Amino acid sequence: MSQFNVVVIGGGAAGLMCALEAGKRARRVLVIEHCDRVGKKILISGGGRCNFTNLHTAPENFISKNPHFCKSALARYTQADFINLVERHGIAYHEKELGQLFCDQSAKSIVKMLTDECRQAGARIMTDCKVTNVEPAGGGFALKTSRGSVQTGSLVIATGGLSVPKMGATAYGYELAKKFGHRIVPPRAGLVPLVFGPDDMVRYRDLSGVSVPVQVECRRRSFSNAMLFTHRGLSGPAILQISSYWQTGDALIVNFLPLTDANDWLKKRQAVRPDAELKTVLGEFLTKRLAQRLCEIELGSRPLRQYQQSELRGICEQIQHWKFTPLEAEGYRTAEVTLGGVDTDDLSSTTMESKLVPGLYFVGEVVDVTGQLGGFNFQWAWSSGWAAGQAV
Repeated sequence: MSQFNVVVIGGGAAGLMCALEAGKRARRVLVIEHCDRVGKKILISGGGRCNFTNLHTAPENFISKNPHFCKSALARYTQADFINLVERHGIAYHEKELGQLFCDQSAKSIVKMLTDECRQAGARIMTDCKVTNVEPAGGGFALKTSRGSVQTGSLVIATGGLSVPKMGATAYGYELAKKFGHRIVPPRAGLVPLVFGPDDMVRYRDLSGVSVPVQVECRRRSFSNAMLFTHRGLSGPAILQISSYWQTGDALIVNFLPLTDANDWLKKRQAVRPDAELKTVLGEFLTKRLAQRLCEIELGSRPLRQYQQSELRGICEQIQHWKFTPLEAEGYRTAEVTLGGVDTDDLSSTTMESKLVPGLYFVGEVVDVTGQLGGFNFQWAWSSGWAAGQAV
């Protein structure tokens, strides 16, 4: 039976970060990954360029039953710390928008950086290895795997969530947590497209491919960014953001004119182009296809000179408070993250260690901490992995 100080189950972002930090502290570390290579989700993120952090990371960018839990780890290992690591490895990067940092070239450089750091720290990585059983043993843990038995003093669960199952996502981390007495905040898909109800499917399906800047609101949260019509429903950054707060039955309030005083804008258009039809003028901002559809459904369309000011105000009110009630979220297949996970009430926010089982740690997406869109989930992986790596 092989002996290690630390075994990390899961070779994703959080697991590798924990392993390299533990290795730097002269711990004998083994990373066990059931897929054929580590970092598979890193490789597909950000269109293959990995949105590895966000300049504006703050606790407010995270969702959890306990919104304070993430504060300690984020404060102790910040976005600046990870950027320094990236720069030390000579990885070129750029800010895309809203503080989102991407690799100039390929996400492969982030995986190589992490594996190189693990190797330099002496942490061993074993891929194509499935853990078949975990039991407490001798003040630590005994693991049976498809490649032999392992004994360890500290066990780190970094198995991720249920999103993107084609990348090997499983519920194994939740199952292990429950085995050791931990509660699970019910998981659900986050940062995910939303599916039209039957009526909206008829109205909007043929607008697939139309993208417009909007502000979308639900449950007192709002986001301003692009919204994309798809053949099944709504997507784009604004919708992915709000999807993490949306629940079945909720209506989305969409403002199609978020960056302007719509009433003043339409009044000026009436003065300049009195003979232009409403759908034509709205098409300047909303795209012709969407403007025509909104007019067909509810707004109507006449030359602007035929509208009273009160009518234009009413039209603006409708355009800025358009309502969609999605039927459902698309699910884990297209979700970027998993909401919910191991209940933080039973974890140390400083070390990520279980309060129930000494030597057991949970990091990354398996924990009930979920970031908004824009690199925040990677920063949680780096910060939580680092925190555990200092303690194991």
